[in-house]
Amino acid sequence: MKISTKGRYGLTIMMELAAKFGEGPTSLKSIAEKNQLSEHYLEQLIAPLRNAGLVKSIRGAYGGYILASEPAGVTAGDIIRVLEGPISPVDFTEEDDPAKRQLWLRIRDSIAEVLDSTTLKDLITYQEHDELDNYMFYI
Repeated sequence: MKISTKGRYGLTIMMELAAKFGEGPTSLKSIAEKNQLSEHYLEQLIAPLRNAGLVKSIRGAYGGYILASEPAGVTAGDIIRVLEGPISPVDFTEEDDPAKRQLWLRIRDSIAEVLDSTTLKDLITYQEHDELDNYMFYI
């Protein structure tokens, strides 16, 4: 499964909102400037996230967007499914060989498990040395 710019930039938006959770609304302009992204493109991505109930919009001079719930309650899977659709590494049919079909299902389930077990809180509190420590543990 390849995550497009929709999914990647949508995750960026949500991580920025998670980092500012409880501090009031954040403008898409500030997110776009900080991450060197197109504000117009981010505007297209925020609508489905709002429609899915993941973000709320705040109107007014100091308006912008906030997360609809705490960062620990929103997973990468929630965001990717809204912006990318169902998680599936390949389109397969019942005509596929049963062994290949089982492989595709296992890959799909593994991807879904990683996305669904990774919250926005995990992403914004991630520290790179943690990954290195885990790697060193297995050597």
